Amino acid sequence: MDLTERATIIGRSDKADFPRLELAKLNVKIDSGAYTSAIHCCKIGENPNGILEVIFLDEQDPKYTGKLFQFREFRTKMVRSSNGVSEERYIIKTKIRIATETYDINLSLTFRGDMRFPILIGRKFLSRNHFVVNPRLKNHLYKKTLKKH
Repeated sequence: MDLTERATIIGRSDKADFPRLELAKLNVKIDSGAYTSAIHCCKIGENPNGILEVIFLDEQDPKYTGKLFQFREFRTKMVRSSNGVSEERYIIKTKIRIATETYDINLSLTFRGDMRFPILIGRKFLSRNHFVVNPRLKNHLYKKTLKKH
């Protein structure tokens, strides 16, 4: 069986849930040009006890809750952004639900307030989970889920 036989087709954007982060139906951009996946945060930093504190999204986003999340397990990594600038980012491991399937995902935490999509799904996640991108489609898997209900 080759990859295309077991691959899931996803469009250039879709909707996803992040159950552990208490975020649902977020617009995500599928970007096979980006290696890592990223999520928009308005607060990112370690407290004096070495615990990572994060507030996801920002007040301009209708899904913003202002809730402070704490992570004991995280790492840092140098990530080069689309404008070519490298920065050290925190990376967390969490869950993402796309349509009816739930997957593990590593998210880099960054400020994306000036971007159209608060979440970027990169090729590392796409290839590991056998997604194939069809740029003609938008919200393809979300729409398929709606039709089943």
